[in-house]
Amino acid sequence: MSGVGDLGVERWTPRAAVFVAAALAVLGGLAFGPALFSAAITERLSALFIYVILAVMWNVLAGYGGLVSVGQQAFFGLGAYVAVRLSAAGISVYPALLLAALVVGGLALPIGEVMLRLSGGEFAIGMWVVAELAHLLVNLDPLVQGETGTSLIALDAFGAAARRADTYWAALAAMAFLLALVFLMLRGRLGTALQAIRDDDVAAASIGVRVLATKRVVFVLAAAGAALAGALWLATAITFQPHAYFSVQWTAYMIFMTLVGGLGTFEGPVLGAVLFFIVETAFGASGVWYLVGLGAAALGFALFAPRGVWGAFAARFSPRLLPLGYHVVLPAGLVPALGKKGEEQA
Repeated sequence: MSGVGDLGVERWTPRAAVFVAAALAVLGGLAFGPALFSAAITERLSALFIYVILAVMWNVLAGYGGLVSVGQQAFFGLGAYVAVRLSAAGISVYPALLLAALVVGGLALPIGEVMLRLSGGEFAIGMWVVAELAHLLVNLDPLVQGETGTSLIALDAFGAAARRADTYWAALAAMAFLLALVFLMLRGRLGTALQAIRDDDVAAASIGVRVLATKRVVFVLAAAGAALAGALWLATAITFQPHAYFSVQWTAYMIFMTLVGGLGTFEGPVLGAVLFFIVETAFGASGVWYLVGLGAAALGFALFAPRGVWGAFAARFSPRLLPLGYHVVLPAGLVPALGKKGEEQA
């Protein structure tokens, strides 16, 4: 077409720059939370940060890696358990939370070597078996006292206000770090490989993507992230009872948040975690009916809105709030030409 310039490709758009700046400003403002909010709100926000971690980590595993797990509670529970063990060994309590996530991430390497040989439903059920086995093994530890459990005794050295603030900051920092890590990962070669695997792992392998190695990375990352969430939850609850931390409800929460928000998107799990947090705050005291409602909502989204809230919104409006992909920029003279051509065809 004469008079039309070359096509351009861009990643950062003005809208994306504004959104990222606003997100960083919100995170910066949240850092002052303990000084601005009441004790109850501070504790609830700590829970929200942990929910975001869980949703984002499950989305990395299933939404990008194609590994649908119903046993991520294994790593959530192990993160809390290892934190208790490290603290009992004399390691300072808050460094122990981070170290627990790294230890569980290391344990996930040999587990992944076995589990990644499975696929589909076999992988999902296999991970549930791993979770049950981890639960049984933790119960054998005399320190845990079976289902009676134990507590993170070292937290007693902190005053209630100091413990609440430190846990809040630890959860906020962990959430921000993992979000940034996933963001950078998706912008790089690993992110391109993950999206290829998500679309079709057989086709991805045929063009040279190292499918198994890539899945191994996301498996370990998701395990370490879930473990960090479990350790942080222990810091908020103080007590550790194996049946509570190894409960399949944790994975159910992850699935709910990701499906409702938007599987395979960056923004979706964060939105899903916020929606879940609101629903839990409003209806969490309803007991079993609350869980029934969550299950029904997740099933409804899976059947009738598989893209989730954010996925459906993005498909309709293409907001491009984050610079994760590349977008073709049409020259100024091309858009009117295309529009005129469309009118002629009509």
